[in-house]
Amino acid sequence: MGGKPTTALNILCLKKGIDDSVTREVLKGGYEKAYEAECTIAGGHTINGEELLYGLSVSGIINPNKIYTNANAKVGDVLIQTKKLGIGILTTALKGGLLSKQLENDICRQMSTLNKYAFLISNKYKINSLTDITGFSLLGHSYEMAKGSNVTININSQNLSFYTEALGFADMGFVPEGNSRNVKFTEGHIDFKNEIKQNILDVMFSPETSGGLLISMPESDAKECIVDLKNNHIDAEIIGFVTEYKNKYINVI
Repeated sequence: MGGKPTTALNILCLKKGIDDSVTREVLKGGYEKAYEAECTIAGGHTINGEELLYGLSVSGIINPNKIYTNANAKVGDVLIQTKKLGIGILTTALKGGLLSKQLENDICRQMSTLNKYAFLISNKYKINSLTDITGFSLLGHSYEMAKGSNVTININSQNLSFYTEALGFADMGFVPEGNSRNVKFTEGHIDFKNEIKQNILDVMFSPETSGGLLISMPESDAKECIVDLKNNHIDAEIIGFVTEYKNKYINVI
């Protein structure tokens, strides 16, 4: 939303019998990302439980006159996606031991990449609306943006950036449980204009862990922004456009 993180608290749940080295690696990873985000870890809380859990409770600052919301997309805007889709499907396959080491490294690299860099670049241009693509999937977060803005968002499925390997794993049934929840969440609000393959739909409804940004900005700004993002090695694509609301909040082409 345009805020800058300043301090954070570790929230850690330790599983009985877990090796101390694992705990140290988890805390080290959290520290490294917080440091990269220019955020200070100022302490935390630890409890015991049935599984290892870790997160950060973050405080920060924001200019009240420059807050980006997911409810301000404008007619004529285009939509930019800044990370590949398919993480939810691939991490499900990973639990089954089916990913190559190279692909595992690739998705871990993407998940550990902060959205800070895509935001700093896109923030040089006019942003009307902004959200991340996480648990509600591309279509779920697009629906939230469209509904909040009272517009129709049109998504071109052929322009999406995603891991092609996710299609094969989706065909094999490695689809996270969250997919069905996202389908139900958007039910009745999406118009599929063409026949779209089920595995592409699975990618579009898949929850994303540490997914990228979904940015709504004027087309003139987006043309320059997308070049800027790609020149900085960000997997960004223009995937759709915004029109006046008509019948459905989302059209998938």
